[in-house]
Amino acid sequence: MAHDSPNTTYKISKEKVDSEFLRNKLKLKSLQAKSSLFEKYPHVQKFLSENGIDLGKIRSHSAKAITTGALTGTLLFATPGISKELPVVSSIVKNISDFESESSGVLKQEKLLTSFRQILPQKAGPLSRTQEKMLEQVLNQTVGINARATLEGEHLNTTFGYIGAEQHLARYPGDSMSVHPKTDKYDEGMAPGRGAWGYFTKSKADLTNDDIEREKWYVVVQTLYLPDWKKRLAYVRDWYKYRKVLVVNTQNGNAVVADIADSGPAAWTGKQFGGSPEVMNYLGGAKYKKGSVIVFFVDDPKNVVPLGPVDYNQNDLPGVTMIQG
Repeated sequence: MAHDSPNTTYKISKEKVDSEFLRNKLKLKSLQAKSSLFEKYPHVQKFLSENGIDLGKIRSHSAKAITTGALTGTLLFATPGISKELPVVSSIVKNISDFESESSGVLKQEKLLTSFRQILPQKAGPLSRTQEKMLEQVLNQTVGINARATLEGEHLNTTFGYIGAEQHLARYPGDSMSVHPKTDKYDEGMAPGRGAWGYFTKSKADLTNDDIEREKWYVVVQTLYLPDWKKRLAYVRDWYKYRKVLVVNTQNGNAVVADIADSGPAAWTGKQFGGSPEVMNYLGGAKYKKGSVIVFFVDDPKNVVPLGPVDYNQNDLPGVTMIQG
């Protein structure tokens, strides 16, 4: 009986790895093409939006036609040297369709982390508009939240930075840790002062479930460092108050919908965001005190997206535990 040689086995394994790599690259290329198309031809995006057409959800021949148009536009505007190295457009479209058809068999957590590795720079810091547009599509497709880097003209100084552990905030005058829920033995306790917008309610008797959830799942963002904060204070102060954001741990994919309830941290800390004990506990576990995250606004005009963990993927990716003790 004939046996495969070691070289043959190696070749097959290498082809499998290259195939996975190619599919991921094609997916990223698709997102880049769509972003590039909308930036160069905003009227196309307006037309699709007004007619309720989502490029990411169109299937069959219409999907191939639109994706081909986007990719063709990218190829036409590419430099001659790069264009010669790119595969035939129809081949790219076919592989993208194959990738999307196989998505049901791939953990969403795996898809999200793969996208992070391909899009995000190694060091946390401000992202380009193209990077943010690609992340918006990735988050919508994997986490299922309509999150945006820019919402109603507002944009944080950075959407990719470090988050640090914060303390609980007093929900009403007289609130204390003797009656305030705790997370665990590593709980940060209660802050000595109030949040940037004061108490969540005027008294314990007036405390509602919404107030409890807002304090429980709050985050801190550096509104004080926005370039026009003082000039537009009357408007932005109210706009940012309890504004919902999607916070995603870039290392394990954990995601939380939180609300902005305080301003900070100070620039000298090296952190751009802060999270309540509950937020930090879900993002990385009881001992999680600092890490890199993506923070995008949640586009939720009808206020239907609840605060708290987003369990978009119930299974852990092998080797990447979503919750650490």
